[in-house]
Amino acid sequence: MACHTVGGGRLTGPDLKNVVARKDRAWLVHFIQNPKVVIDSGDPYAAQLLQEARGVVMPALPGMNPAMADGLIALIEAESKLEKSQFVGLQLSDRPFTPADVAAGTQIFLGTKRLATGGPPCLSCHSIGGVGAMGGGKLGPDLTLVYERLGGRKGVGAWLTAPATPTMQTLFSPAPLRAEEILPLLALLEDAALRRGTEGPVAPLTFFLIGLAGTVFSLVVFDLAWQERFRNVRRTLVDRIARRGTR
Repeated sequence: MACHTVGGGRLTGPDLKNVVARKDRAWLVHFIQNPKVVIDSGDPYAAQLLQEARGVVMPALPGMNPAMADGLIALIEAESKLEKSQFVGLQLSDRPFTPADVAAGTQIFLGTKRLATGGPPCLSCHSIGGVGAMGGGKLGPDLTLVYERLGGRKGVGAWLTAPATPTMQTLFSPAPLRAEEILPLLALLEDAALRRGTEGPVAPLTFFLIGLAGTVFSLVVFDLAWQERFRNVRRTLVDRIARRGTR
């Protein structure tokens, strides 16, 4: 469960402990099958969930049908009765992050420190304002404010533990992140959210300046080469004229 817990508190989505006491089973079955349809219908409770999730819409699960949804609700109901559910969620340290944590997270994000299970560096698909001289990948969203958008340490930590998007699942199901890698990444993302991308223009500016410097250098080299060629041609012509004059 990347977005929910059962008894572990809110992540991106609500804590599902005793959810059957909050909404009737028929509504839950309908919502689980296609959350966006229920939200778009103007349902007030669905609208409240969307607001609390800061606009993040729960994705429809492939192949979900009424029987599967009812079975999922039965599982949540049973887990809610336990003293501690197996879906209580990731238990992360709540100690304050340090500059060393941010530095370690930056290394992991850029790929200068390889992931233990061999997964690709975050920079391959994502960018963070002010991180990396040349920016980052464009396949995935910019992560500058994701820490704020997904509800902080616990929400982002749950997402990194069990990514919910198909692309992330394909990449990281066989090579999951380890707890000692997740915490530094959270430190980096918290730092980026606090800075709110104030250094965001650095990467494009750096790219522009490098391109400008390369262009100027090329023009200088071309000019020097042309001047040398011009001198050689002129010298050859002068020599020919001089030889003709002596005949």
